Amino acid sequence: MPAAASSAREILVRLHDVMASRTAAQAKLNAVVGIVGEAMHSEVCSIYLLRDGELELYATRGLAQEAVHVTKLALGEGLVGTIAKDGDVLNLDEATSHPDFAYKPETGEEKFHSFAGVPIIRRERVIGVLAVQHADPYKYDDVEIEALQTVAMVLSELIANAELADGHGTAAARPQSTAAVRIPGLKLVEGMGSGYAVYHQPRITIEHTVAEDTEAERARLYAAFGKMREQIDRMAQQAEFGVGGEHDEILEMYKMFAYDEGWSRRINEAIDSGLTAEAAIERVQQRTRTRMRQIDDPLLADRMHDLEDLSNRLLRIVSGQMGTAAQLGLRQDTILIARNLGPAELLEYDRRRLKGVVLEEGSLTAHVTIVARAMGVPVLGRVKGVRRAIAEGDLLLLDVTEGNVFVRPSNAMAEAFDARAAVRQKRRAAYAALKGEVPFTKDGHRVTVMVNAGLRDDIAALDVTGADGIGLFRTEFQFLVSATLPARERQQRLYKDVLDAAGDRPVVFRTVDIGGDKALPYLAQDDNDENPAMGWRALRLALGRAGLMKVQARALLEAAAGKTLNVMFPMVSEAWELDEARALFEAQRAYLAERSRKLPVEIRYGAMLEVPALAEQLDLLLPNIDFLSVGTNDLTQFLFAADRANPKLAERYDWLSPSILRFLARVVAPCRAANVQLAVCGEMGGRPLEAMALIGLGIDRLSITPAAVGPIKAMVRTLDRATLMTWMEGLLAAPPRDMRGALAGWAAQSGVELA
Repeated sequence: MPAAASSAREILVRLHDVMASRTAAQAKLNAVVGIVGEAMHSEVCSIYLLRDGELELYATRGLAQEAVHVTKLALGEGLVGTIAKDGDVLNLDEATSHPDFAYKPETGEEKFHSFAGVPIIRRERVIGVLAVQHADPYKYDDVEIEALQTVAMVLSELIANAELADGHGTAAARPQSTAAVRIPGLKLVEGMGSGYAVYHQPRITIEHTVAEDTEAERARLYAAFGKMREQIDRMAQQAEFGVGGEHDEILEMYKMFAYDEGWSRRINEAIDSGLTAEAAIERVQQRTRTRMRQIDDPLLADRMHDLEDLSNRLLRIVSGQMGTAAQLGLRQDTILIARNLGPAELLEYDRRRLKGVVLEEGSLTAHVTIVARAMGVPVLGRVKGVRRAIAEGDLLLLDVTEGNVFVRPSNAMAEAFDARAAVRQKRRAAYAALKGEVPFTKDGHRVTVMVNAGLRDDIAALDVTGADGIGLFRTEFQFLVSATLPARERQQRLYKDVLDAAGDRPVVFRTVDIGGDKALPYLAQDDNDENPAMGWRALRLALGRAGLMKVQARALLEAAAGKTLNVMFPMVSEAWELDEARALFEAQRAYLAERSRKLPVEIRYGAMLEVPALAEQLDLLLPNIDFLSVGTNDLTQFLFAADRANPKLAERYDWLSPSILRFLARVVAPCRAANVQLAVCGEMGGRPLEAMALIGLGIDRLSITPAAVGPIKAMVRTLDRATLMTWMEGLLAAPPRDMRGALAGWAAQSGVELA
């Protein structure tokens, strides 16, 4: 990086005089391409600007001058258009080999082989492209690409000030339409809320990019770092929503990012290249955004969002533009709008007036989602085009339960929203009244209704819903939110807290399900799975990394001292895998016994049936387990060879198809004969119609989301199990084309409550 800094500094020193001159913008750009081309020993340097939706060749050294203001490319057309569309760098030793290469004969570029281009970005928008070309096949090295990106940043200031490109002004502050509109999104934290739109963060405009005095800029940066770290420390101490939850661990990791030396070093190196403190922070932030676009793993991407959150905070401090909506204060009921949020930023808001959050990005595993859940704030994510549709101060109705936000609602929208809110409140009250009721069917059969959990805070759902216990505690969450592999003591503390909070109600701990699409940054993977859902993950990975599983086994055994330990292994494909996992636990139990450690009074072993192949080995598996849980989410996608994360395939399979129901029916009989408890712990069991079908197959243990407990209890109490089982036996023997419709029709005719 020092070489990159010196290379960029050499160019910036020369650009400084150009920027300060009183010449016209065109003359400045003509000078810039000469300086860059000469410094990088490139025969060609060109600047393309986005004008009226097209990329126009605006200045060049090396291409035909007659092509200036004549050559134009659409977004996505040619190499330059591809850079502008994707916002990414291209670096090619043979430009014609790229599939997007497009030849423009008027430029005379046919004699140039190598090509490198970087986007010119202003306020997160691409407004142009800076490109260099060389006659010989040659791939520019990282130092030269870094220098080009730094120059592009400086150019963005010149271009914006001269108003040469599209989008040089502020982002649309007012939507094009003021009509009522419904915008869909991804349900992150369910709930409903109404309030007025407030944008979390006004855009910070960097007025000066080239430093006059690098040491003075460095001093400003150090002071800003100190102030930011003080803020983070103070915020972590003042969090109000309880202690000991996973949100605490998230804040600790957030603090770790704030003190990360690598991050501060990269900003320092950008200052060394000749940038101001503000421009250096933005330069490193642009690099982070580029990495985020390249990351497929949502968990790593979420960590990048945390780093961007800190960058925004640091930029506001160093620039003196401290006015986030939180710091200015909320004056009325508010729905907060943001591209993304860091967990600490959410904590700054007044929870009495914050009624919901709408994010342009966001995911179920994002740290802000976890903190929002702990705060009880509904969050809708992946809401596209919010700045085009929502203006500051617009009235919003947020219905995350339905996955919508209503903007400037009409009277009809508001009435429908109020009606849904009233129904929701009435249903919640009715379901809450069932908390103490035991779920018996009309013909007296007991159905066990448990909840799925993964956070320490989730245990409260047992008392709120009256569930029978925790049928699935996902232990991997502690691994996913940690910056390093959680120590045994820390794991043990979590498991003990969960068991203590559950009291005499059972808790089934699923051993860690990581790997594949749940990659951990601190745990190196041996290969890159092309299909992570069916790759090196869960029990496969744990058996391959016995040390990881031994630590978890000891933590679970010690946490359950004097109690019953229910442990379940995920993604078992063959019976021998279960045997190896069980032997590992038994070896750890013997190890602790030799040292006179207090042990569980009983260990009950279970397996998850997610891989269809396991159903062909039940005769080998069942003698060695106490319970079997069907994970319907993975099982369904494996049965149908349909990725559940692919939106195009989401509607291509149905939990109530004959294939699934027949498969499950084949599992029930051998489990009953072997006296092995059979449960379903996937989303299928949390939907009343699907749960009714499961009960009709003879499955009477369900582990579901806490919100589904009330509706499932209500359904069970209106159901005649024996009649349903007899009817379903005939249904599966000769299934109708519309199995779902047939089941819904029977439920309606039989008075089963499915609301």
